[in-house]
Amino acid sequence: MTAVLYPGSFDPIHNGHVEIVETAARLFDRVVVAAMRNPQKGEPLFSLEERQVLIEESLAHLANVEVTMFSSLVVDLARDVGANFIVKGLRAVSDFESELQMAQMNRSISGVDTLFIPSASKNSFLASKLIRDIARFGGNVETMVPGPVADRLKQRFGGTP
Repeated sequence: MTAVLYPGSFDPIHNGHVEIVETAARLFDRVVVAAMRNPQKGEPLFSLEERQVLIEESLAHLANVEVTMFSSLVVDLARDVGANFIVKGLRAVSDFESELQMAQMNRSISGVDTLFIPSASKNSFLASKLIRDIARFGGNVETMVPGPVADRLKQRFGGTP
């Protein structure tokens, strides 16, 4: 059985993330999606617990996907959940540069390889930070995020999700 780990901040999860998980779920027996607190990204919009619920609701249609939270090294979590690989999504060349360095570091310290899954062009512009900003100022993000996330953003900020 091949298991993969898809780590990220997912604040909030958006349709680009869902696309990557759906692709991984078709390719591998088990996918573990892990939300983390990334101190480099500033104060989160949603707590880890809220993100876990939103991710679970957004991925409920995928039977071979599990959701967890973590605050350790990704490679330690990969070992703990029995992941054979780490999966990362790529939107643009700029993502590749930073993700490649992280993949090489992870392999160096643990031997765990990272597999890159490119997003479809219809989702390649999506970024959680931009979605948070649009929602905060009352913009409509319904086509960019799963329904549960749109609902939660509407509750958080009011107005159009």
